[in-house]
Amino acid sequence: MRGVTKKFVIVGGVAAGATAAARIRRLDEEADIVLLERGPYVSFANCGLPYHIAGEIEKRSKLLLQTPEGFFSRYRVTVRLNSEVVSIDRTAKTVTLRNGDRIPYDYLILAQGGVPIMPSLPGVELPHVFKLWTIPDMDAIHRYIKEKAPKSAVVVGGGFIGLETAEAFVKRGLQVSIVELMDRLMPHLDLPYGRKIQERFEKEGASVFLGTGLSAIEQGRVILQNGTALPADLVLLSVGVRPNVELAKNAGLALGATGALEVDSYLRTKDPYIWAAGDMVEVVSRITGGKVRIPLAGPANRQGRIAATNAVATLAKELGLESPKPISYRGALGTSVVKIFDETVASTGLSLVAAKRAGFKAREATILKPNHATYYPGSEDILLTLVYEESTGRLLGAEAQGKSGVEKRIDAMAVALSAGLTVEELAEVDFAYAPPYSSANDPLNIAAFAASNARSGYCPMVSAEELHPWIVKNLKDEKIGEVSTHPSVEPLFLDVRTFGEYQREHLRGSIHIPLDEVRDRWEEIPQNRPIRVISSGGYEGHLATRLLMQKGVTDVANCSGGWAVLRLVLGSMIERN
Repeated sequence: MRGVTKKFVIVGGVAAGATAAARIRRLDEEADIVLLERGPYVSFANCGLPYHIAGEIEKRSKLLLQTPEGFFSRYRVTVRLNSEVVSIDRTAKTVTLRNGDRIPYDYLILAQGGVPIMPSLPGVELPHVFKLWTIPDMDAIHRYIKEKAPKSAVVVGGGFIGLETAEAFVKRGLQVSIVELMDRLMPHLDLPYGRKIQERFEKEGASVFLGTGLSAIEQGRVILQNGTALPADLVLLSVGVRPNVELAKNAGLALGATGALEVDSYLRTKDPYIWAAGDMVEVVSRITGGKVRIPLAGPANRQGRIAATNAVATLAKELGLESPKPISYRGALGTSVVKIFDETVASTGLSLVAAKRAGFKAREATILKPNHATYYPGSEDILLTLVYEESTGRLLGAEAQGKSGVEKRIDAMAVALSAGLTVEELAEVDFAYAPPYSSANDPLNIAAFAASNARSGYCPMVSAEELHPWIVKNLKDEKIGEVSTHPSVEPLFLDVRTFGEYQREHLRGSIHIPLDEVRDRWEEIPQNRPIRVISSGGYEGHLATRLLMQKGVTDVANCSGGWAVLRLVLGSMIERN
């Protein structure tokens, strides 16, 4: 920077570290940049590892995003692989490697990410037990399958990596069992979405075991905490990730309440010459304002860019030179997407359960609508949920599942959440429309209509969670959620689906009057009980609810998401023909 050379040392590569190194060079051509990576690769597509195991990414080389030689050629960044930093001397401003080398720095950026949690279990050290976090991990699994030809695999953990790898094992022809300690796969999602993911895996021949963990791993099998034994020629442990903060902690840097490294809004630690980014830091939730851990690649990349910018800005300020404007990191939403065979599941912000846990008086609106105009060939249904604050209508989160157009809607919702939109404002957003891509009213508009109608009282809506007291009384082994009040009178379920839909499966004890017959038969509906209307995906229930309200029925509400949601939480209360 104008004839002054300062040394930037970055600890860790992959997402945040490699991004930070490239950003520093773009800001300061004269900086001395050293990147220290304890592994054998400086930058690789860790999110792509399961897809190579599945055979969808055929060439392993495609996962190697940058080499030390390439980094030096393009950015003049010195990369040292297999170089683990074991200590930081903040007074002397040096880092020490495991081999004893001491490297001085003027400005230090920590980007060590996270490390997979390896549970302390009997048998965890056996040669058929793996984790999937790095290229060598992937290579070991790939080699084991090729050489040992396992017939069965158990995946422990129903999060992103676990499910992506479970799908890869299915595609490789293994008999797959998924074990998840919580009551659903993808536990950060609300129950209906976890259940839909479970159904998709079971359709592909996998077995799913919920509400239990492992008690032991043996040769050829695992033993669950409930005593069940599962065949397991191969075991993948994917039970979570913890922030890699030992180095920072030993250097006296503060950790936050989440257990991750504490940084300010400029991603600076309490040491004015040390910044941090990626999975190792705690950040602010853009919804709650509280501190959270969000170990995702997107936020890590952006944090690396911001930390680098602010480090260079500090240098320029100290030299009295024109500097890049410091950038404040405003937090993350936790927007995520996962492929489940030919389906997509995505979310942003808070689920309904998470919103209530955070103290919001939250509600949800769920719809089932085609992803584009039905008269254009190839339309596929999307299940879409909006979570919002009841008093203000402020959007808090969204979840969606389907075969096409899911990520588009969730990306749009991430923008809406960032802008602080309400459901009423979302209802009026102009989304792109042409028959191959959407409908004149996009599913997001329609979901917002449903939420707005519920808020105004124009069309009251009830969620599966709110029906919990009645459902749990009749289905002792189910737990839908927690509600604060119990209905004094059991609700009457009015099913307005077609005759064929009702005959295939319906809620035990419900009464059936197809929508088009409700006007002529509404007197058959008892008036002394709360009425909850069931339709296929919510829309016909909206029409029936409005009709009954105009007939003078006072306690009536549309079931959010209709049968598309209720069937996922009712279990043995469903009668089938």
